Amino acid sequence: MNGGDARVLVVIPTYNERENLPLIVGRLRAAVPAAHVLVADDASPDGTGELADDLAAADDHVHVLHRAGKQGLGAAYLAGFAWALEHQYTVVVEMDADGSHQPEQLPAILARIDRGADVALGSRWVRGGRVVNWPKHREVLSRGGNTYTRFALGIPLRDATGGFRAFRDTALQKLQLDSVASQGYCFQVDLAWRAVRAGLRVEEEPIEFVERSLGTSKMSQAIVVEALWRVTQWGFRHRVDQVVGLVRRRQAVPRP
Repeated sequence: MNGGDARVLVVIPTYNERENLPLIVGRLRAAVPAAHVLVADDASPDGTGELADDLAAADDHVHVLHRAGKQGLGAAYLAGFAWALEHQYTVVVEMDADGSHQPEQLPAILARIDRGADVALGSRWVRGGRVVNWPKHREVLSRGGNTYTRFALGIPLRDATGGFRAFRDTALQKLQLDSVASQGYCFQVDLAWRAVRAGLRVEEEPIEFVERSLGTSKMSQAIVVEALWRVTQWGFRHRVDQVVGLVRRRQAVPRP
């Protein structure tokens, strides 16, 4: 298994993913047999949570975290991170349930952790990365959003909005997760930016992202608007902090 001697936990948030869940868990268990899986289900009305319980009963590498209701992607991942740290996993992975993140590519992401990265991002927009079955407007939106994020926040990452990524436990402990309130694309940007600001080693691994073939996408206009608004706010504050810091440094220089 890639990941060395690490205890790997893959957190998979679900809401109405009954069709996809057994497929993605089966592929994941075949791709990285030593990894454990935590299904974080937000009380899916289609029975996803009950199906996850059945999978867990048949496989001691599968676990389920039942949540009270639909609280959003960010909240689900934060709950999963807390569960992972409590149970002493040393590498924690984010992965969607819909098959867009291909488990067969996880070993390459984990290899980045093996080689010393604190955070390894599966990236669609670095050399070797690609998307499959996306309409052109989705690609333009994603590329444009990531370009704007790089400019606004001053980070070097090509795909800060992607949700297929791995963290060392020590990295998660440095990200001040108690103060995270963002969701969706914005949640992913938030964590990536926190990692960069914390001085962590963040690397991008090219992936092939495949649009879901079963179920309904959770993407909405509200998620896009939240991401744009928050990134703009963060970017403005970041630039102000830079200016203030520059002024203070100049004031601290003794005059001849």
